[in-house]
Amino acid sequence: MKENEGAMNQLFVTAPQPTLKRVADLDGPDFYPTPAWATYALIDNEKFHGDIWECACGDGAMSSVLSRTGQNVESSDLYDRGFGEPGIDFRETNRTATNIITNPPFNAAEDFVHTALKVADKKFALLLRLAFLEGAKRRSTIFSKAPPSRVWVFSERITFYPKGVKRKGSGTTAYAWFVWDKDHCGGTELSWLPTGYKKMDFN
Repeated sequence: MKENEGAMNQLFVTAPQPTLKRVADLDGPDFYPTPAWATYALIDNEKFHGDIWECACGDGAMSSVLSRTGQNVESSDLYDRGFGEPGIDFRETNRTATNIITNPPFNAAEDFVHTALKVADKKFALLLRLAFLEGAKRRSTIFSKAPPSRVWVFSERITFYPKGVKRKGSGTTAYAWFVWDKDHCGGTELSWLPTGYKKMDFN
């Protein structure tokens, strides 16, 4: 029995674990493109007028979907992943944009909010963990001063996979689109995105 328990413990230690969340670090070796359906869920339910800047574009996965809006899409990234303008650190930018839409690196989410508040003329939308709503620090530095206009909660879970990995299974981390709209009046609106996007084939 003990031998079997040891084998089972070894199995749990060595078995590949599913990717539960995007953990792209600031040095750039970890790369988790955004599934197309997650971007479609935003642009189907939140309208953008004017140019869009995808400022953490990676390999262009999100930019290619955003182009379906009919708006001009500019793409950049801190790292060169073969798409867009490389070497642009959004956190240090002086560039302005009508709209900004991106999935920021996990460890830089708060910095992206602070920068986008300064450089977005109309709207900016960030794909973030729903748990981003938590925390005394964020309440003090972001939400008490500039709360999001709308939070679109995913009813279906997003799983982020490293580039080139076969997709299967589902993540356990809840995500939402956080939208700041400069023309919005009133408090934060909380809405749930419709189901069905995840099973659609957008390729």
